[in-house]
Amino acid sequence: MSPFIAELIGTAFLILLGDGVVANVVLNKSKGQNGGWSVITFGWAMGVFVGVYIAAASSGAHLNPAVTIALATADKFDWALVPVYIAGQFAGAMIGAFLVWITYKKHFDETTDTGAILAVFCTGPAIKNVPFNLATEIIGSFALVFGVFFITGADVKLGSLDALPVALLVLGIGLSLGGPTGYAINPARDLGPRIMHFILPIKNKGNSDWSYSWIPVLGPVIGGLLAALIFKML
Repeated sequence: MSPFIAELIGTAFLILLGDGVVANVVLNKSKGQNGGWSVITFGWAMGVFVGVYIAAASSGAHLNPAVTIALATADKFDWALVPVYIAGQFAGAMIGAFLVWITYKKHFDETTDTGAILAVFCTGPAIKNVPFNLATEIIGSFALVFGVFFITGADVKLGSLDALPVALLVLGIGLSLGGPTGYAINPARDLGPRIMHFILPIKNKGNSDWSYSWIPVLGPVIGGLLAALIFKML
């Protein structure tokens, strides 16, 4: 696979399983309804595991613009390839969100809570406070990217389980830091599906909360850049 296709497919699987587990937990009449936060965090971790496993050999499995930008900032990735990777990530995120909508179409139709419907596609704050919401996304994304630098640089090989450490890192971030904002920690993961929420003919969908949408884009990029700069200093 080309790096573009690998990032597209890997990110599509990330969103298919990640947004899919949210749909399973929050939409009406789903068999997983009310499964809770632990189910959601484990579902997202499995989405990361599968996405990384698929894309690793062909692209390095960034699956996240914040990771791509941070790797380039740390001189571990060619800046010329950054637009190609980010394009693949956003395209994959939108495809994954579309597939979740198809899968849960009848459950979307049965759900009247516009907030729950939006939550399937993108993140939102439990308590809306711009400075603290932004800080939360910066901290969570710093933890992700800083951890990724050390995981990918470690001289430890797990064979077919090489994707597992990153999945466990995302699981830990979700369990420990995900409560305030839903831990976007990935601009493509949030903005791509948010665009699909805006486009798709979803019954009772309400608005796409564009006033908040910049936080899960800018926060992860800042967090990733800080992680890259500190890693270079070390």
